[in-house]
Amino acid sequence: MQAIFWTVEEVAQRAKQFYDRGIRQEVEQGDNLGKMIVIDAETGEYAIDESGANSILELKQKNPNARLLMMRIGYNAAFSFGGTMERITE
Repeated sequence: MQAIFWTVEEVAQRAKQFYDRGIRQEVEQGDNLGKMIVIDAETGEYAIDESGANSILELKQKNPNARLLMMRIGYNAAFSFGGTMERITE
């Protein structure tokens, strides 16, 4: 298979299009919420698991040159950093 050269932004845009145009309705429910989904930006194939690691291995085994995007199902961010929220008053 010939290598396809895409920027990081192009990979993210294509994978998110697959997600928004069909994958979302299939996966955003029940036990999948909060799990990681990895999407092949070229084919739209995807895999789901708790951390995303097994999904990456699964998709890379099928296509070693796959351009992948990982996201957390049902959330806007995949990871969060520790800290506390405080109300600031003046």
